[in-house]
Amino acid sequence: MKHYWQSTLITGAALIMLGNAALAETPATNASPAPAATKKKAVIAMIAKSSTNPVFLSARTGAEAAAKELSARLAMEIVIDWRTPPTEDGQVQAQRIAQAVNEGATAILLSCSDAAKVTGAIDDAVARGVPVMTFDSDAPQSKRFAFYGVDDLQTGQTVMAELSKLLNGNGKIAILAGNQNAPNLRKRAEGVSQEAKKYSGIEIVGTFYHTETPQDAAAEVLRVMNAYPEVTGWAMIGGWPLFTKTLLTDLDPARVKIVSVDALPAELPYIEKGIAPVLLAQPTYLWGKVSVEKIVDHVVLNKDVPVTNRMELVKVTLENLGAWARQLKDWGFTDVPEEYLGRK
Repeated sequence: MKHYWQSTLITGAALIMLGNAALAETPATNASPAPAATKKKAVIAMIAKSSTNPVFLSARTGAEAAAKELSARLAMEIVIDWRTPPTEDGQVQAQRIAQAVNEGATAILLSCSDAAKVTGAIDDAVARGVPVMTFDSDAPQSKRFAFYGVDDLQTGQTVMAELSKLLNGNGKIAILAGNQNAPNLRKRAEGVSQEAKKYSGIEIVGTFYHTETPQDAAAEVLRVMNAYPEVTGWAMIGGWPLFTKTLLTDLDPARVKIVSVDALPAELPYIEKGIAPVLLAQPTYLWGKVSVEKIVDHVVLNKDVPVTNRMELVKVTLENLGAWARQLKDWGFTDVPEEYLGRK
């Protein structure tokens, strides 16, 4: 597998990596894994935020790929038990954590829709001998043994810094913020607001929350544009509306610019058209792949795993669009636009 995100593309993401020096290296001690010799099968219950969100489907693909590779290497069966609800609901996630424990899960991998609603369920799972790891959206007050994801505050700051460059430091902007209860998204929105204060010519007209489906997100963008026609920039802390083609025709790239987190295949035409000249990609496939590897290290191989494991963002623009498209294809995405694969 080629890892452009670590080499070719990482040069484009260097300015994003502001927080890696703070990476925590404290070994996790919240759960006591069984000795590797007793493990013949491991079932990892994977509970992401929403089964209709493409970023979590790509994480599932990565998790299943890691499970297959590790099963062959360790001569044991590793199974991904996908238990993600169709829409975001922290209470449903808590219920599914309990169900997974009751049905014999070896470990749980979770992206928290609402940390307050799942912390109790996480702690109960750990008390019953089932270790929990979080990815993307953490529950830091819980007894989860590790977290894998970006630094959300710095991600928001970087979104705003890139948008300010596109707007030459002047303009009225809106923040598209997804689920108001998601702790990772609140941190990103906070980062956008903090960074915006550095630019005297930038004014935030509002932070707008919505149901995290592509259709609802695109509708919210258009609603805000009608209410605030003076908006010239969008700081999108998630790429929800870019999974539809709606904004390709309904936004004028000469008047409105977007900087967004995420850069999955459906979003790449927004770079091409100039509506979103900068996408800050979370290698979402690695949410699943790396997290499963760390769970196996902890539960099966009895290795120490750092509590905090930082994911590196990748800045995707026209300059490295081809390299990123090929990376997505190497990760198993089947919907990468063919016209981008032959580019540099």
